[in-house]
Amino acid sequence: MLRFALVLLIAMLAGCATTQSPALLDPTLATAEAPAEYTVRLKTTEGVVLIDVTRAWAPEGADRFYNLVQSGYYDDTYFFRTIAGFMCQVGLHGDPAVTAAWSESSIPDDPVTQSNTKGMVTFAMAGAHTRTTQIFINLKDNLFLDSQGFAPFGQVRDMRPVEKFWVGYGESKPMGLGPDQMEIMDRGNAYLEAEYPKLDSIIEARVVREG
Repeated sequence: MLRFALVLLIAMLAGCATTQSPALLDPTLATAEAPAEYTVRLKTTEGVVLIDVTRAWAPEGADRFYNLVQSGYYDDTYFFRTIAGFMCQVGLHGDPAVTAAWSESSIPDDPVTQSNTKGMVTFAMAGAHTRTTQIFINLKDNLFLDSQGFAPFGQVRDMRPVEKFWVGYGESKPMGLGPDQMEIMDRGNAYLEAEYPKLDSIIEARVVREG
């Protein structure tokens, strides 16, 4: 019985290894053009969140999000920056090697064609042409972000699960008590799980509709 269990475990691990997308460690393999419209299902710790994406709103952002989801990038990632009355942010991978592989793979800016109203999904950035993997969901109308170049590419269909996300840690360090982004990049999920156990996460992200 023990031998059988060990064989089964080895087979399961092998299966995981063979199905892992090569694009996780090589962004140059993740350059497909997204459909004109598609829906992503996030299975989160607070339930299912559906994001409806319209490519025409922000083509570069929609393409990047599509490729990240298809590669499995957002699986087992934490909403590490969750600020009440503002937004919740995700997109640093649990494996530091994967985060490092994508850290310099930025996309060009999109014109802002939609407003950052409640439920809109937008790539985070730190200046021109710095969008890589981090996205955020607006928890309220944040129209001031529009003039700063934050271009929404999708919209959450039902915000009720998102509104349950833990916001108790607040802003990231050093401005607040929340997780230090550099520590996440260096230590991954091990850091978050040890020091910020109440954070919510994406268990799995999948494209469930293309049209």
